[in-house]
Amino acid sequence: MLGVNPTKKLGQNFVIDGNTVRRIVKVAAITPADTVVEVGPGLGSLTLGLLETGARVVAVEIDDRLAEQLPLTVELMHPDAPLVVLRADALKITDLPGEPTRLVANLPYNVSVPVLLHMLEHFPSIRAGVVMVQAEVGERLAAPPGSKVYGSPSVKAAWYGAFRTAGKVSRQVFWPVPNVDSILIAFQRRESPLESEELRLATFALVDGAFQQRRKMLRQSLSTVLGDSATATAILEAAGIDPTERGEQLTVDAFLAIARAWTAADPD
Repeated sequence: MLGVNPTKKLGQNFVIDGNTVRRIVKVAAITPADTVVEVGPGLGSLTLGLLETGARVVAVEIDDRLAEQLPLTVELMHPDAPLVVLRADALKITDLPGEPTRLVANLPYNVSVPVLLHMLEHFPSIRAGVVMVQAEVGERLAAPPGSKVYGSPSVKAAWYGAFRTAGKVSRQVFWPVPNVDSILIAFQRRESPLESEELRLATFALVDGAFQQRRKMLRQSLSTVLGDSATATAILEAAGIDPTERGEQLTVDAFLAIARAWTAADPD
């Protein structure tokens, strides 16, 4: 198939089923007015489905062979389609042509959460989207506080907006067939940013600390971030959070309250 051998290093599993492509495009609710950024277009089956909506597509592909072939495939199927192909690492991109309004992608399993969070951080024009990820990862992204799979990705995703599961995907729609299940995750960004970049970084540091030791009480798990147990207790109490709670019980707003109390206690 085009002399391409998918590599595990790049997490390549290509979607080769037309029904799945149409399903993704439908869930994404794309209009001709949208500019869609697609990460990891691979052989281009989803790219073609996106272009059929009349939307402009910016495809980010790290694999030289695939990045070179994609425009040729699209020109054959959809001559003069509004496609831009960038040969780049999605984790390093901080600028895209135009202002993307949607993110729709079959994300590489090994970097799906970092890529998703990176795109949301650097491209506030992305208002909504659908990503296909490993089922276990997707369920974490959409998990509510208190659930068994709620964790760091859940809170960080919630910083940017509302995430929900939008249906599982059969292994058989991929080439090669992966040994894990996949799921569609749809998201809608908040109308306005939750807070400043400074407070986002502080909140994410607290989230990482809380879930690195998720079974410990917050006064213990956050002691390494906030200085010591006594300091952590004082900051938690100032934020109105019970120091004996655990991170898995807190909403993103609760973590933000702790970050505010932390920065207020140490303005430097």
